[in-house]
Amino acid sequence: MKIEIWSDVACPWCYIGKRRFEAALAEFPHRESVDVTWRSYQLDPSLPEHYDGTELEYLSRMKGMAQAQVSQMFEHVAEQAKGEGLNYRFDQVVVANSFTAHRLIHLAAEHGQQDAAKERLLSDHFEHGKDIGSQEYLTELGLALGLNAAEIAELFTTDKYADAVRFDFEEARTLGITGVPFFVIDRKFGLSGAQPVETFTAALNQAWREGNPLVLVNASEGEACGPDGCAV
Repeated sequence: MKIEIWSDVACPWCYIGKRRFEAALAEFPHRESVDVTWRSYQLDPSLPEHYDGTELEYLSRMKGMAQAQVSQMFEHVAEQAKGEGLNYRFDQVVVANSFTAHRLIHLAAEHGQQDAAKERLLSDHFEHGKDIGSQEYLTELGLALGLNAAEIAELFTTDKYADAVRFDFEEARTLGITGVPFFVIDRKFGLSGAQPVETFTAALNQAWREGNPLVLVNASEGEACGPDGCAV
């Protein structure tokens, strides 16, 4: 079973959704048969490489909301994150364009480290105030993941993986995805948002049943018991 997850490393609900999905997957009896792929998405492609201001100022301007209202939104999201064991620090978030970070995730995928890269980027952005647009930070992260230094350097001297990232964006548009996180199972089932664990569990079970239907192998019915009693 193939599951594709469109998300942005600058999306707070994407990290919460990741945790809830992982909780459901951990209890899924067929989890060893599930292939998870992270797909790129940008909430704000027009964001400069670095934004001269805080997350509070940025969202207030982008959404046209009063800063007090944005602060209330932060409190709500942080509380939801806390319920998943995450410690969001919106006061420390560095606002930066996530495009190169997505390219790093694609590089990490080539070496079997895609999920680890996604996890670190989300955690470092929302919990540790790291600059996800910084060449120095992304290089340090890549090396920590065991990636080749020359391949990491290519991210900053060439446009390697840029087309792969843009292809993910186009795929999202084709599928009608307008917000993240968005989970696609076998290109048949879609779940939008950081759904409760129970919803992810139900979706996994339904997708598995439809992809692996029970086949009756006996040509005729044998003796059995039912609501009206047992055959004699």
